[in-house]
Amino acid sequence: MCLQHIIFSLRIKLLAVFFILMATDLVMSQLHYLVQEESKHGTFVGRIAQDLGMQISDINSRRLRIVSKDGTDYFQVNLQNGILFVNKVIDREELCPDTSICTVQLEIIVDKPVQIHHVDVEIEDINDNYPVFSSNEFKLLISEMRQPGYKFPLECAVDADVGTNSITNYELSASDYFTLDVQAYTQKSKSIQLMLKKSLDREQIPLHNLTLIAYDGGKPKLSAITQLLITVKDINDNAPLFDKPFYTVSLLENALKGTIVIKLNATDLDEGENGEIFYAFNKVVSQRIMSLFSIEKDSGIVRVIGDIDFEKNFLYEIEFDAIDRGFNSMAGHCKVVVNIMDINDNSPELTVTSINVPVPEDSSLGSVVAVISVHDKDSGKNGNVNCHISKNIPFKILSTLREYFSLVVDGPLDRERKSEYDIEITATDEGSPALLVRKLIKVQISDVNDNPPTFPQMSDTVSIKENNPPGSHIYTVSALDSDIIQNSFIAYSIIGSTVDGIPISSYISINPENGKIFALLSFDYEQVTYFQCQIKATDAGLPPLSSNLTLYIFIEDINDNAPYVLSSFSSSESRLTEMLPRSSNEGYLVTKIKAIDADSGYNAWLSYEFSNAARNTPFTIGRQTGEITVIRPLMDSDTDAHILSIVLKDHGDPEMSTVVTLLILLVESGQDLPVERKAHQRNSDDFSDANVYLIMSICLISTVFLITLIVYTVVRWQKYTQEINALKQHNFCPSIAGSWTYSQKHQYNVCLSGGLPKNDLILFTPNYPQSSLEDAVSTNRSLPSNSASQVHLSSPVNISGSSSLVFTMGNSSIKGLYTSVFHYLISINTRSLE
Repeated sequence: MCLQHIIFSLRIKLLAVFFILMATDLVMSQLHYLVQEESKHGTFVGRIAQDLGMQISDINSRRLRIVSKDGTDYFQVNLQNGILFVNKVIDREELCPDTSICTVQLEIIVDKPVQIHHVDVEIEDINDNYPVFSSNEFKLLISEMRQPGYKFPLECAVDADVGTNSITNYELSASDYFTLDVQAYTQKSKSIQLMLKKSLDREQIPLHNLTLIAYDGGKPKLSAITQLLITVKDINDNAPLFDKPFYTVSLLENALKGTIVIKLNATDLDEGENGEIFYAFNKVVSQRIMSLFSIEKDSGIVRVIGDIDFEKNFLYEIEFDAIDRGFNSMAGHCKVVVNIMDINDNSPELTVTSINVPVPEDSSLGSVVAVISVHDKDSGKNGNVNCHISKNIPFKILSTLREYFSLVVDGPLDRERKSEYDIEITATDEGSPALLVRKLIKVQISDVNDNPPTFPQMSDTVSIKENNPPGSHIYTVSALDSDIIQNSFIAYSIIGSTVDGIPISSYISINPENGKIFALLSFDYEQVTYFQCQIKATDAGLPPLSSNLTLYIFIEDINDNAPYVLSSFSSSESRLTEMLPRSSNEGYLVTKIKAIDADSGYNAWLSYEFSNAARNTPFTIGRQTGEITVIRPLMDSDTDAHILSIVLKDHGDPEMSTVVTLLILLVESGQDLPVERKAHQRNSDDFSDANVYLIMSICLISTVFLITLIVYTVVRWQKYTQEINALKQHNFCPSIAGSWTYSQKHQYNVCLSGGLPKNDLILFTPNYPQSSLEDAVSTNRSLPSNSASQVHLSSPVNISGSSSLVFTMGNSSIKGLYTSVFHYLISINTRSLE
């Protein structure tokens, strides 16, 4: 037992370590190295294996490899010692022509477990490029009328190096008339201008030859030399002048062709042709810029004519001239710096670098399914990419490393509900409007035995007609298992039980493969009407799962019994005999046939009808009740004996019936019945206990009703007397028009035909308006003159929003009402006894 316990503990610890390793499958790290450009093959960059915390012996077993984003192989790793070295010579100016910081991004991937490390190798610039002027000499034409301080823009030299290795200063050869003015507008934008120190005199010096030198800041310093040939002219001494010497504008990338960038404006103090100005690019502007922008000659409007792409160039410096049309024309100069604003015009790029499918449906939360890489060429927020996936699925996506995301399990998986997920991964940048890219991956879910077989319902009902043949198929049970393959194979069995002490297996059997249930014997409704059993369905999974079905089996009755008349009614006579007085009126109950059927349900539902009855027979029979009644007054022409054949039918299929013969003898009132009939009548008149209880109930109800009526009459009589005394002061009679004139109180005394009033009727009426009451009296003015009575109208309390109408009668009327009620109750009792 101790050894088993130790082995179990070791297994638990190994399982915990496995899950920890799975959770840390992806490790985020970042390394940064620096190497100079033009370094030779094999130049040491860094000890990457040591920096990543790897053992030298693990480099080959974990398959350490390098992947660069642009697919180049500038660097390699020595798998023997884990050192990152230069694989081939790198020219920084060729690799990163437009950026000051040049970085090669590498991804270091190792297996067991899978890890991705981000490594940036910065290429350090060296001073390997000379500054260069576009020409060995520049010719300038300057009027002698130019005032000291006037500036002439010069073309800057270009150095492919960056930082301190780029151009830092300019020098001009010694001159009494010119000096050099260097302006730095931005970190990268510099402007050099030749400034006039004192006025020129063409007669003294018509030509000035100066040397311009550009130096960079590298070690050793490199330089470029160009000659400035300045010609002094004695014409048109006022040059056009721009509003500002330096303009800064912003322009969206992908601006439509024809978009206005800026409208330049220059003025010339001269008059006539010397003051007329047209605009043009300066000679120093390159053809590439002139292919992107244009300037209208007369208006100075600068427009876009090419494709502006922030990713290619984010800043343009353009020199413009305003030239007059005078003889020996003069020009004004300005610089326009166009800042290109990035727009979100590049969709993210999405790549699934690793995917592990199928995923077991019992996978734990956080299990890694796939690794996704994203990249966006835009900058700033436009280049920030977020990933999300479809909603309402048991997966989520997590950011694990810069530009890398992991798809992990985020909820319980159930293959039976969904065996495959089409997961749409959407990468969206933060630009406005945001751009996105979608990728659909299919994730299959593998099955485990986690679902027992299930029946459509927990219980079911089966009906079997009695007298069935043994071995007949009575029912088929069917269970479903949501699992697949072996986990879905189902076997059926009957759980042992007994019916009246007999094993259930003696009644029914089941096929374990298809669930068909067979009756092992012929059922008899009179012996067994109902029993139940439990059906068990078990799958073939490991471990096996099962579920039960309760089956209620009812034995169905068939119509195998004919109706028969109750023996107490027919005794042993071959026919029934009834005596009927000839004075019987229509509706008189002659007798009632009582019969039953041993079957049940529709098979025992009986109907009664005459068989071959004469057309003028004075009798009819209730089809459902069996009551025989007189349908017309008996006449002297009717025979003294009527023989009726009564057919008793059930509603079974097939229908079964019995015929009963009834002899009805017509006798005069008071005539004695035969001895046999009297004995039968005495038997029929015997009271049962139920009849005694019925009579006692009727008597008790009558007594309570009488007491209540008397009490209510006394109370109403006292109230009526008080009202009569109050109304004696307000007697009135109807006018000729029949209208009533007393309307202040809703109580009236009506005197008809001048007779004395009698207290026979008190009438409570709803609270109607006076006019309504007058209309009612006028439309019913045909009361008999001898009906001397008093009508008392009042408004009782309104109950539940409606008025009540109550009749209170005099003493003679109360006695008549009680007598009528009593006789009605006696008649009901008599009919029930019959």
